[in-house]
Amino acid sequence: MAVPKPADVRPPISESWRRSLDAGVDADVEAAPLVFDRDVIADAREAHPLDPHVPVLNGLLRRVADEAEHLLVITDDAGHVLWTQGPPAVRREAAAIGLMDGFRWSEDAVGTNGIGTALAAGRPEFVYAAEHVAHVLHRWSCAGAPVTDPDTGRVIGCIDVSATVRTLHPATAALVATAARLAEARLENEMRRRDERLRERLRPHLRGLRGTGLLVTATGRILTGAADPCLPGGAPAAGKAWPEGWWGRRVTLPACGGTVTLPDGRTAVAEPLGEAFLLRLPGPRRAGGSAPSAGDAAARTAGPGPLLTLSFLGEGRPHAHLGGRPIPLTLRHAEILAMLALHPRGLTGDGLALGLYGEDGSAATVRPEIHRLRQQLGDVVRARPYRLGCTVEADFLTVRRLLDEGDAAGTARLYTGELLPHSDAPAVRAERDELAVRVRRQMLDRGGVGALWAYAQTAPGRDDLEVLERLHDILPPDDPRLAAVASRRDRLLDGEA
Repeated sequence: MAVPKPADVRPPISESWRRSLDAGVDADVEAAPLVFDRDVIADAREAHPLDPHVPVLNGLLRRVADEAEHLLVITDDAGHVLWTQGPPAVRREAAAIGLMDGFRWSEDAVGTNGIGTALAAGRPEFVYAAEHVAHVLHRWSCAGAPVTDPDTGRVIGCIDVSATVRTLHPATAALVATAARLAEARLENEMRRRDERLRERLRPHLRGLRGTGLLVTATGRILTGAADPCLPGGAPAAGKAWPEGWWGRRVTLPACGGTVTLPDGRTAVAEPLGEAFLLRLPGPRRAGGSAPSAGDAAARTAGPGPLLTLSFLGEGRPHAHLGGRPIPLTLRHAEILAMLALHPRGLTGDGLALGLYGEDGSAATVRPEIHRLRQQLGDVVRARPYRLGCTVEADFLTVRRLLDEGDAAGTARLYTGELLPHSDAPAVRAERDELAVRVRRQMLDRGGVGALWAYAQTAPGRDDLEVLERLHDILPPDDPRLAAVASRRDRLLDGEA
């Protein structure tokens, strides 16, 4: 395949031909490759963020597709076709080149085309007839526009309209660009609703931080600062920490808390809150250079009392923060906090002992542990009944809620492993087992490639044969993760033989 000279074709097409050449695309390729069988295409659709919006997109473009004999195509970010819509005659012609559900239309698969080129360039593109690399596509023209997720900032798919050369008008590129913007607007509305739920739940604590707290989504998007007004022009008012112009910008977040570099170069401490992070500026240093004490940090939190955050999922050591200060925990204290978080109305001494020790426990056994825990947490640990007198944000409680909402992607992001996996407390074991079963079932029933892959990296998913089999079925043949999945699957199968 010869790369055209800049004078021969439009620059976007010349650039695409160069990418296709580098990928080793054969101009004599006869059709796009199949990547999703019919038995997995439904799962791939359901797991995709555009799934709820396909009816609206079909409604916008269907009349054009039917009356002008065009084919509407919607893909994921890798160019895998998930949905098609068009009249039967056009669908029959499209089937001959693999322009149908389950086939891959990335540039490295079939060369320059409206879908793959739009995804590679990150902008709407129109590809006409002989501008295609593959000879078999010279009868076709296509216009595609990428769709960007406003939450993550990543391209998640492409909307394309294709037809034979004699019927597709170049103005179709503007039409698909409009459809892509509509999809992004609907995704943004969903994002704003999620944002508002986060703000409402955490606003009292942000207000209590008096300008030193910042709420950031799990995707690194700055959501809001403490309830302090800013001066016009984005500059913070006197004594205020956060410029208004930061809202919507992104920061790089650590997985399990730590320090974060802010847009102005300052460093803040990231406190994980499940679906979000709370960033806190370090307090002012005292005379003589000493930093504020942990007690001072807790005292700065006003409103409904300090915020207690619990990170108890996965193999790492359980950790907690109270009012922004880290709390070292023994496994027993983590078990107590987990039980109290699961029972916000409180537990009697006998009930707490039963959950911790089983039938051999007693209230007298629990009292010394509660005393030691109260030495660390203060009066947020209440008695009669035992309960937590503060707002609690726990990763396992957030996963519970995401499971109830059917959010497979959010569940996969937060579920880094089992609840306190080294605990033998009966109540913790029961909650751990129920959570594990529910997460696994949701991953298999509703998880796409990303969610299943994330689950397969956890301790329970690493050696789950059914999960690996599903991943093996839905991963494209050229996906670099496929080799790891096949290796793990084969090892498990050999062990069963």
